[in-house]
Amino acid sequence: MRTAIVNESERTPNRVNILILSIFHLGAVAALFVFTWKALAAAVFLWWLTGSFGIGVGYHRLLTHRGFKTPKPLEYVMTLCGALAMQGGPIDWVATHRIHHAHTDAPGDPHSPRDGGWWSHFIWVISGTAQDHDKAVLMRYTPDLMKDKFHVALNQLYWLPNVVLGALLLVFGGWSYLLWAVFFRATYGLHATWLVNSATHLWGTRRFATKDDSRNSFWVALLTFGEGWHNNHHAYPTAAKHGLAWYEIDTNWWIIRTLQMLGLATSIKLASLTDGFELEATKTT
Repeated sequence: MRTAIVNESERTPNRVNILILSIFHLGAVAALFVFTWKALAAAVFLWWLTGSFGIGVGYHRLLTHRGFKTPKPLEYVMTLCGALAMQGGPIDWVATHRIHHAHTDAPGDPHSPRDGGWWSHFIWVISGTAQDHDKAVLMRYTPDLMKDKFHVALNQLYWLPNVVLGALLLVFGGWSYLLWAVFFRATYGLHATWLVNSATHLWGTRRFATKDDSRNSFWVALLTFGEGWHNNHHAYPTAAKHGLAWYEIDTNWWIIRTLQMLGLATSIKLASLTDGFELEATKTT
């Protein structure tokens, strides 16, 4: 039987996060009553811009794992798009994910399903410090980003771009645009990202015999632009391409490949199917 790896102090309710998430979920429900196709189109575009270009490519593959390099202005644009996803500031997000890789499914992992499926999906976000780390933790896990004034500033004001965006959508599009393109879009994006923390450590296939519980999940990959190939990712964390087989759709990689062809992505790190790990042909349900 698996034992819990999170102590009780980390389960203290975080009232600020509970309030923010409650507002966004209520806004997402309210969006259903003011539906328009144009508002939905705006939400879909912003979902891609924030969830794929911002979180998957920017926060994750670029800032966290440095799977490729890009000019600083483009890095800052990606980071700004990631902030619009309302998943926390870039430095706190990166610190959380680096901690996850340092202690995957072991004591110290901030969101392992070994503490419960619902814990790994969202309860960890509304408990303890969640994505609000103190300076000592940030200096330990994100010293590179702590030297960058832009990232430091945006880490404190990550909510501001969404406030500006929301105001513009309300003025020029009305309530349907605001509710769909901010509240519904951000809420959907949060749950999609959280599925990587929960579902891909519970269900799916394992290509590589990693020491953690990571799984490859086709349906999570579709919802997250390729982030669902999680076992591949844990086998090769710094690889910019997560979908290793031809059938593993990874649209985040397509963005990086496009940037490479434009001369905007360099020093791209890739993985091999036969390098460094034993294949494990097991499947869990």
